Order: sequence, then structure tokens, then C-alpha cells
Amino acid sequence: MARQVLITVDGERITAVTADSPPGEARRLAGLTLPGLANAHSHAFHRALRGRTQRGRGTFWTWREQMYAVAARLDPSSYLALARATYAEMALAGITCVGEFHYLHHQPGGTPYDEPNVMGAALIQAATEAGIRMTLLDTCYLAGGFGRPLAGPQLRFGDGTADGWAERVSALSTSDGARLGAALHSVRAVPVEQLPPVVDWAADRTAVLHVHLSEQVSENEQCHAAHGMTPTELLAESGGLGPRSIAVHGTHLTDGDIALLGSSGTGICLCPTTERDLADGIGPARRLASAGCPVSLGSDSHAVVDLLEEARAVELDERLSTQERGHFDVTELLGMATVNGHAALGWPDAGRLAVGALADFTTVRLDSPRTAGAGEYAAETVVFAATGADVTDVVVGGRHVVHEGRHMMVPDVGPALDKAIGAVT
Repeated sequence: MARQVLITVDGERITAVTADSPPGEARRLAGLTLPGLANAHSHAFHRALRGRTQRGRGTFWTWREQMYAVAARLDPSSYLALARATYAEMALAGITCVGEFHYLHHQPGGTPYDEPNVMGAALIQAATEAGIRMTLLDTCYLAGGFGRPLAGPQLRFGDGTADGWAERVSALSTSDGARLGAALHSVRAVPVEQLPPVVDWAADRTAVLHVHLSEQVSENEQCHAAHGMTPTELLAESGGLGPRSIAVHGTHLTDGDIALLGSSGTGICLCPTTERDLADGIGPARRLASAGCPVSLGSDSHAVVDLLEEARAVELDERLSTQERGHFDVTELLGMATVNGHAALGWPDAGRLAVGALADFTTVRLDSPRTAGAGEYAAETVVFAATGADVTDVVVGGRHVVHEGRHMMVPDVGPALDKAIGAVT
């Protein structure tokens, strides 16, 4: 960790990083400055569920019914408002890039909008107006389960076939701050014969490919009953593993699954706050990382929006499951939240404070009740004790998006969230 570092920026890029440099007339960022944080897995509309799903007992599957109810109420206007406020909340927590796992494509009932990509365009606009970068992970979602058609609220997710999905998404326009990736919702939501066209679409464009994988035990059981293999094995047979592929969750994996993922260089995106909120379980993070899977992080359902909490949860969950400490060091945990997350979203030019990198960085105060007294242990204190509320400044592309704890483009984030959530709940 260096002190009095001068970061020189020209346009959107870092042109020099100089340690032990007097600040002169440079703008001072007081605290620990990190590369911008990357939220590699988001469902923006899930933000409307916070607090509303916490009464009574249940499972992932009962929670899903409440999620579908919100999904059924969204239109392009309300989606834009909710996503913009959610992304602004992310910016306040130090997030400079988000991967939006997007499957709300059509009108309720499944009829396409006059502009077939209007919902995806709303998400891109929302990120732009909130001042953060985005990878829109346009998601293929064709079935309601193994051998079951889409029904009810799911109808608006589907494009009929993978070729129909590809035709629609190929017409989607992005912006300077947005990139386009592909996603398979899961092997239960995309029939096996429909997997290769999506894999090929991503490969032809050198785009990232994300997929929910083995989040639930029942998914594994149903996949084995339908195909005689695990979801990971099914993806491997369909060409869906590799360095540009990211498996989200990976909570319930066999030894063979871990070996397949690691040997192929497939990334893993862990979402610990959602995985514990939904009672998914604790995934084999250390084993996946040791096998060769780059680990990234996501806030997924936004039970909380705090990448520092996601990072420390990876280590703390390992401690709970093994009764031992010290599975990941601070450098590894910060890497998950920064360089690994950006790479998982197709932004290899971000996530580093280095010459030539995008000028995206986040400053965490070291004088709050949570971080005071850190001294030479500033990085450890930030990872294991700080929260998103300790972020003071966020710079994206050389431009201040958050300054002294205030969002410069969406100044009243709380009221904006309140209004947007109220419109769809």
C-alpha cells in the first residue's frame, strides 16, 4: 500500500501513478483509494424486494414467487426509474461497473414491445444516468424448467428459441459506457438443444457468457433426472465452459464439476449476501479458486448493496464451513471485487490503478467509527470492517460521480429509490 499517490488522468485513462508525490493543486482524496469496484451479477428489479421477503419461513422457490410478482408490474418507464436509482445506490457504495443479468425482455404475456429491446435500452440508459459502466448480460430464458414451457410471469422472459433470442439481441445498441454480453439463465431454463446457439453467439463476438449454475440442490437433481449428468457436465458438453464464461453461484458442485470448471478456466461469480439471504448454502470458494477459477463478486438480489461485504463474506463463510481462518488474503479479496470482476464483465482495461487503465477508482474513508485506527492495516480494515457507507468519492472515466458522499448526478438517491419501488410494489 503506497501513500500520497498522485493519479494523473487524461480523458478516461490513467496516464501516471506516482507514489510519495506532494498533491500540489491536485484534488485530494482522503482515505484508501482502490480501483473501482465491479458488481458482476445484478438483477436491478430485485431491489424492490428488499425487506418485503423477510417475513415467515420459506425457501428460494417461495421467494421466487414474490420476485415474479414484481417482474410482472414493470414497464420501460418504471424499469428505468428503478434501475437508475439502484445503480446510483451502487455508485454510492463504490461500484463503478455493473453486470446486469437481464431477462425482462417483453410485455407481460410475452408480446414483444414495438421496440423489442426497449427494456434493455432502459437499463443501459439507467447506468449512464447513474454514472457507472455496464455490461448488459442479455439472457436467454426459454423454459419454465426441464421439460416445462414458460408460464405466467415467465412468458415475458422468452424469445421462443435461441435463434429468436440471438436475432433480437443482435439488434441492441450500446453506448460508450456499456458493453454487451450473453447469458444463459440456467440449464433448466434453456433446453439442451438451445444451448449451442447462445454459446456460439458469444464466441463469434468474443463476448462474455454468464450462467446461473447449481444454485439449488433441486436443480442438480432435476438435471440429473433429465440428462443423467450435472449442470456443469451439461454445459461442458455444449461448449459453455471456458475463459470467457462465468458460472454464477456454483453453490452445490461435485468434485468433478470443480475440476471441469477449473481446468477450463471458467470464472465463478459468488454472491454471498444473496446466497445466505435465500438460504442457498455456502459454495466451495477456496476449492474453486485453487482449481483455477477466477473469482468475482455480485450483489445479485440486492439484499444489501455492498461489495466490501461480499468480499469479506467469501472468507468468513469459509471460516464458518471449515472452522479455520485465513483462506483468502486481502489482496485476493480485493482482486475479486476489482480486476477479476471487471474481467468477468469484459472490461479488462479496468480494475487496476495503472497507466493505461480506465480512470475508475473509489476512495474509502479511514476515519469513520468502523475504520478509525487502521494505521498500516488500512487494507485489512477496509475489507473486514468498512461498509459502502464509508465510501466518500467515486471517479468513473476521470469524472467525479460521487463526491464527499454525495451522488453528483442523482442527488437524492434515497427518495428516488422510495418513489421507484413504490411504483411497482
